[in-house]
Amino acid sequence: MRTPCLLLAVLALSACGKGDSEPGPGGVTVGEARALDEAAAMLDERRPPAEALQGATEETATEAAE
Repeated sequence: MRTPCLLLAVLALSACGKGDSEPGPGGVTVGEARALDEAAAMLDERRPPAEALQGATEETATEAAE
């Protein structure tokens, strides 16, 4: 009996979070903030390694000097 009551209490409290349309950090809604965080994570995953960027910069500088 104690376990189901505890489970019910946890589920009820988990529904008390902010809704997607409520104000969030930085003047955006909670849903917009979540979407921005997800987009930033996707961009970070696609970012090439620093060595690749350094090599491209050297090639560009060489081409510009010619």
